Amino acid sequence: MTLPMFTYHIVLSLPLALILWHCQKASALSLVSSTNCPKDQSFALLGLKNSFSFAKDASLDCRGSYPKMVSWKNGTDCCSWEGIICDPISGQVIEVDLSCSWIQGPIPSNSSLFHLQSLQRLNLAFNYFNHTKMPSKFGWLTGLTHLNLSTTYLSGPVASEISYLSKLISLDLSLNDELILEAPDFSRLVHNLTDLVELYLDFIDMSTIAPSSLVNLSSSIQSLSLGLCQLRGNFPEKLFHLPNLQLLSLSVNSELQGSLPRSNWSSPLMFLQLGGTKFSGELPDSIGNLKSLMILDFYGCNFRGSIPASLGNLHQLTELSLAENNMTGVIPDVFGNIGNLFRLAFTNNSFTGQLPSSIFSLRKLSRFDPSQNKLEGGLPEEICTLSNLTYLDLSYNSFSGKIPSCLFSLPTLSTLHLNNNKLAGELGEFKSKSLTDITMNDNMIQGRIPPSIFGLRSLTILSLQSNNLSGTVELEKFSVFTNLSILDISFNSLSVITDVSGNSSLPMFYSLGLSACNISELPDFLRTQNRLTVLSMSHNRIHGQIPEWLSTSVVKNSLKSLVLSHNFLTRVNRFPPTLESVDLSSNMLQQPFPVPPQSMYIFLISNNKLFGELPPTICNITNLMILDVSNNSLTGTIPECLEILSNQLSVLNLGRNSFHGKFPGRFGEEAILRNFDMNGNQFEGPLPTSLVNCKMLEVLDIGNNFVNDTFPTWLETLPKLEVLVLRSNRFHGPIGSPKTNASFSSLRIIDLSHNDFSGILPETYFKNFQGMVTVDDSNSAPEYMGDVYYMDSVALTMKGMELQLERILTIFTTIDMSSNRFEGQIPEVVGELRSLVMLNFSHNSLTGHIPSSLANLAKLESLDLSSNQLTGSIPQQLSGLNFLSKLNVSYNQLLGMIPKGGQFDTFPTNSFEGNLGLCGFPLPEECGMTPQAPPSVPIETEDSESLFDWKFALMGYGCGLVIGLSVGYIVFTTGKPWWLVRMVEKQQQKLSRKLDKGRRRKTN
Repeated sequence: MTLPMFTYHIVLSLPLALILWHCQKASALSLVSSTNCPKDQSFALLGLKNSFSFAKDASLDCRGSYPKMVSWKNGTDCCSWEGIICDPISGQVIEVDLSCSWIQGPIPSNSSLFHLQSLQRLNLAFNYFNHTKMPSKFGWLTGLTHLNLSTTYLSGPVASEISYLSKLISLDLSLNDELILEAPDFSRLVHNLTDLVELYLDFIDMSTIAPSSLVNLSSSIQSLSLGLCQLRGNFPEKLFHLPNLQLLSLSVNSELQGSLPRSNWSSPLMFLQLGGTKFSGELPDSIGNLKSLMILDFYGCNFRGSIPASLGNLHQLTELSLAENNMTGVIPDVFGNIGNLFRLAFTNNSFTGQLPSSIFSLRKLSRFDPSQNKLEGGLPEEICTLSNLTYLDLSYNSFSGKIPSCLFSLPTLSTLHLNNNKLAGELGEFKSKSLTDITMNDNMIQGRIPPSIFGLRSLTILSLQSNNLSGTVELEKFSVFTNLSILDISFNSLSVITDVSGNSSLPMFYSLGLSACNISELPDFLRTQNRLTVLSMSHNRIHGQIPEWLSTSVVKNSLKSLVLSHNFLTRVNRFPPTLESVDLSSNMLQQPFPVPPQSMYIFLISNNKLFGELPPTICNITNLMILDVSNNSLTGTIPECLEILSNQLSVLNLGRNSFHGKFPGRFGEEAILRNFDMNGNQFEGPLPTSLVNCKMLEVLDIGNNFVNDTFPTWLETLPKLEVLVLRSNRFHGPIGSPKTNASFSSLRIIDLSHNDFSGILPETYFKNFQGMVTVDDSNSAPEYMGDVYYMDSVALTMKGMELQLERILTIFTTIDMSSNRFEGQIPEVVGELRSLVMLNFSHNSLTGHIPSSLANLAKLESLDLSSNQLTGSIPQQLSGLNFLSKLNVSYNQLLGMIPKGGQFDTFPTNSFEGNLGLCGFPLPEECGMTPQAPPSVPIETEDSESLFDWKFALMGYGCGLVIGLSVGYIVFTTGKPWWLVRMVEKQQQKLSRKLDKGRRRKTN
């Protein structure tokens, strides 16, 4: 019998102190009575024994378990049996402790256990009752004061008859994740159990119970543990003031809200655990009144503000976690007052500044984790005064300078995480032999790998990738490590020699990273790696075919992830049968599509030279989640069976091939598609409306095909859609209006360019683009769209050039509706999309003025309004757009002075050409009086100017510049010679001079 993996995961995620607390409550001393137990009691216990079988696996969660009941013998005094305590006078059994006793099987409703009517204590914890329902007859044992059924794999509703046990002092039903406690039963339980001191209900489904009902608990309660109970709503603040409360655990109730008392808070609390909830607000100074507090866990809440100085009053504190909140500011100098602290974590907040000196006074500190903040500065030598450190995690900050060499000499330090900082300089000598886990990746560390690192014989993890390390590394030297399971030295300036002599034996790696290590072939030693699960050797010089031995040697039985992208591989014949993830992108594979094994989850083979059709056998890969075959030469239609995979595919990228026919069009309601990229093929027909079932869709790119359809308004119901690319198809007609205020509310990138859309610009949709109004750019490190397995990409026209964004920044926003037939004015509401980086309305038939509200787009880098019929002047306010590096308003009917200052002083002449009424820098025309009408003098009287020149120019001016600019547009877009363009410009300059002459003559 194997216990569910879910249970192991959850148990391990509980705070260690809480698990120990439960284990202490689950154990009891067995005392021997001097009085023989009655025969009926002995028969009842033997009947209980005979109803079960015994297996060690039934008590895997318990250390030191053994089958207590096996020693029970008929004809002996049951009061002397293991786990049994009798009343010293009557001989009645008053306590049964069978915790951790290998018991396996259900508890039947007629179990002889319920005949023991004198029971006061019953402990059946850490056994396996086979997911059966809790018998209602527990309610018969009305004399019980202590009942422990923790981790017994009971299921279904908690028996309502438990509320009959009015004498209960301690009730533990925790860690039974299939138990359900309904609101009416909980109300009865709280109402009747007035003597309750300890209540443990962790992992029980209490989703129907309002947290407000907890206020009815007895004031005598000392321990209340409700972790992972699916509680939701507001937690009553009154419970923090219970006079006897020592333990309160509400961990991992992700929908539970609340705040801490801001005043009059004094309590005997020793354990306060709110991690994984939505408790929010600032940490009040009153928290410093909890003088008995030993463990404080606020991991992953929504607390904000700074750490109160009153924390320094908590002298009994041994564990403190403020990790993953919204705490800001400088870390206060209060920790030195907490003399007993040995675990300190405030990871993943927004703390700034340097490490406070008070931390270096915590000489008992064994675990220190301030990772994922914004801490900076150098690492002081004083950190080495923490001589009892076993775990140090400074990762994901902005620490700089050299790593203090004394860190490598701390006598008890086993785990050292310095990754993702700005640390530089060379590594010092490793003198301590206690280090087992070293991660220093993603820094700027330089020099050679020090030889002393090979003296760390207990090393299990070494990660140095993405630094500036240099020199030659002989992989054979790693033979000294017998327990090294993870090695990654990728992306440095290292040259790795992979030859291993017959006398050496490399450790059996679990994960091996040798990317960008100047390696020319897959090393032979991989043949004997029977534990290797992850192999990454991208960005090397590996040529030719993937060797057959990769699919025939012992490594084939363990290898699950293979990354060989960015090499020079030409062919792959077979894959190891256990593979779940493969990245062969950016090679020179010139062959038909290689079908991966059925175990595959992720298959990336883009940017190669694959040809032929996508075979139907790909549909046999029933676990496939990510498929990227983009940028190849594949042809044919898409296998219909691929539509069946839509319920499990998260990414389907077939872009930039030569597929034809209709789009895959049968996406079921269970579809989990997140990225759907068909750009650059020959698909035709309408867009399949079944895409509306893909509620998880974030990226939809069908650009550069032959889709003939109207605007897919039905996509507006997709709540997570962030990228919509329809460019260069045959879409037509007006866009229309949204049906709800939430339409396209998550959209950040929309490209409708090069279609045949008409009508006015979709103002009502612009109002809904909340994803373009505010974008969180507070993170110092860039974040990209996608997940840990696949980064999204998209092709866009940026600042006049079509580029492929290999990664999409989460703060990048753009609107491109160019080259259509839109008309009317540019809506003022566009100026409310304050996070826009690029805006392109060019090559339409837009009229009216340029809205001055565009000056609100403070992050705008590119603005293209060219080739329209816009009138009026360029708003002077646009000169305040400090990030605007590309502007094009050419070929409109704009007039007046070009704004001065800011970025406008850097734009070239072609940004403004084709506007007869514009003047000022950078155009050669200086600003004077603006012409109001054509000259009244006869054209024939003008000297030395051709009649053709005048007609050409007047035709443009007299008709509102429409015809004149049309000629300019034709010259611009049809690629006519430059000299012809200049000729048109000269005619316009002549017109300006002639108009000025005519005005002066008329005035005289």
